[in-house]
Amino acid sequence: MGIVVMKFGGTSVGSIERIKNVARIIAKKRDQGHDVACVVSAMSGETDRLINLLKEIDPKFSPREYDQLVSTGEQASSPLVAQSLISMGYPAVSLTGIQIGMITNGVHSNSRIMDVKADRIKEEFKKGNICIIAGFQGIFPESGDITTLGRGGSDTSAVAVAAALKANVCEIYTDVDGVYTADPRIVKHAKKLEKISYDEMLELASLGAKVLQSRSVELGMNHNVDIMVLSSLEDKPGTLVTKEDSDMEQVVVTGVVSDKNQAKITIAAVPDNPGIASKIFTKIASSNINVDVIVQNVGKDGNTDMSFTVQKTDLLRATDVCNEIVKEIGAKGVLADENIAKVSIVGVGMRSHTGVAAKMFSLLAENNINIKMITTSEIKVSCVVEEKFSELAVRILHEAFVEA
Repeated sequence: MGIVVMKFGGTSVGSIERIKNVARIIAKKRDQGHDVACVVSAMSGETDRLINLLKEIDPKFSPREYDQLVSTGEQASSPLVAQSLISMGYPAVSLTGIQIGMITNGVHSNSRIMDVKADRIKEEFKKGNICIIAGFQGIFPESGDITTLGRGGSDTSAVAVAAALKANVCEIYTDVDGVYTADPRIVKHAKKLEKISYDEMLELASLGAKVLQSRSVELGMNHNVDIMVLSSLEDKPGTLVTKEDSDMEQVVVTGVVSDKNQAKITIAAVPDNPGIASKIFTKIASSNINVDVIVQNVGKDGNTDMSFTVQKTDLLRATDVCNEIVKEIGAKGVLADENIAKVSIVGVGMRSHTGVAAKMFSLLAENNINIKMITTSEIKVSCVVEEKFSELAVRILHEAFVEA
């Protein structure tokens, strides 16, 4: 039989009872004759607990010490899963990201994977061992320091391991049983998808869907690794994330998603000169802050306002950087708004259907939901709205585009 890579999230390993359940699922896969490598997250709530401890000591903590600390969450859960398997009579070994050769680019708290050596995993397979790997972490060889991959990084770890081992499928086990057309907690009639394209899943993940980290989907697409999203709590069919096919193009909108972890920053009265936008966003990028939607107002009297969105967790850092920019370029000031959300519709079928954006705007207008910012791509339309209207907007759009 072949190699199977599995991944279990924090909720799946959130208690000893659930860890034993995970061990049973892994053992079942091994009984089918597969070599199994399993990536695990920290126990649910553990990463937040560690971060809060660090913040109590110093809110402006060192990124290096952050990585040293939070990486211990996964280093605790992986031996617990391995020992559960050993207690059941299955040979298993726990390994850190460093031990499997997970090489990163060295950016603390948000590293990118450069390579996975995987030699140690292959050695353990030869010995007959199941490998339980601490996700979310790797090593920057130049410094020898542990680096972490950002929240949800265990998904990316798992897909990277699957690519390195040339596994055809990476099974991601979570507390949900697949990818839905909307969050079932918000939309009562949300439907589970049997399959979804990499492009659609990438958009949904980057727009706020919590099922998969967007970088894991990008990695799967680049290395042709199919990703199966399954429940660790129920034995049900899941959702396959795979290459686009003709059936997918028949559906105009595959999913509706909202992201409340958004904040808007406006730099007021920016000199309307060539090169100013480059100067602003180069400085923001150098601080490792991701910018999403950007809107520049029409220039007036030689000045213009520049607005953009960032993750709410980056707002304080971004505001500090923007205050520095204001002094450098002679702008008037910085305004921040945390009370926003981004609502998006996604579907590869949009490529061949017209009027989708117009219909979305009309539906929001009919329900008195004001649009603050708009961004589009070939397969998505996103609107920034007041946060208090985000769930209503998702329900309206799902009913019109998916349930209709």
